[in-house]
Amino acid sequence: MLDKVLSAKYILASKSPRRKNLLNQIGFNFKVVDSNAIEVTEKNAHKSVKINAQSKSRAVASKYKSRIIIGADTVVYLNQKILNKPKDLIEAKKYLRMLSGKKHVVYTGVNVINNVTCKEVYGHEKTVVEFKKLTDEEINYYVDKFKPLDKAGAYGIQDDFGCLFINKITGDYYNVVGLPLVRLYKLITLTL
Repeated sequence: MLDKVLSAKYILASKSPRRKNLLNQIGFNFKVVDSNAIEVTEKNAHKSVKINAQSKSRAVASKYKSRIIIGADTVVYLNQKILNKPKDLIEAKKYLRMLSGKKHVVYTGVNVINNVTCKEVYGHEKTVVEFKKLTDEEINYYVDKFKPLDKAGAYGIQDDFGCLFINKITGDYYNVVGLPLVRLYKLITLTL
């Protein structure tokens, strides 16, 4: 099965540099195609990531008949509210103040379409993240220096100062980065 997974040709229907890095890390043969899908925000985080992951992968699938298409969507969920990518630096600082000293949940929906076998499968991952109490100085420094406008919840766990905000995670680390790799692997095997 591993040979089939690694020899397949993929399309990542996402412009996320973090997802691209993760697929490179595990040795996938893929190309990136921006789906240009319009993301929706539902009250229900599960529904929101499912709709967006499916719309991203489906928007690209019709153009690549001999590939496996991967669509994904990640949201940060705090107190029954979705924190998507902040619209500006002011909102980024607001999000980080909201997350400070609290636990939140990161959901990523993943939709895989295998155009060779004509199979489509969906799954999601849930990870609980506990933030330390942040100072205004830390928040201002992070937002002003790293401009986290392309990250759900306005932080990145993987590559910059944002990693210092996190006391603990329960669940899949790669889910917080933006693509739960074990879940993705299982979904791909179901389509082969």
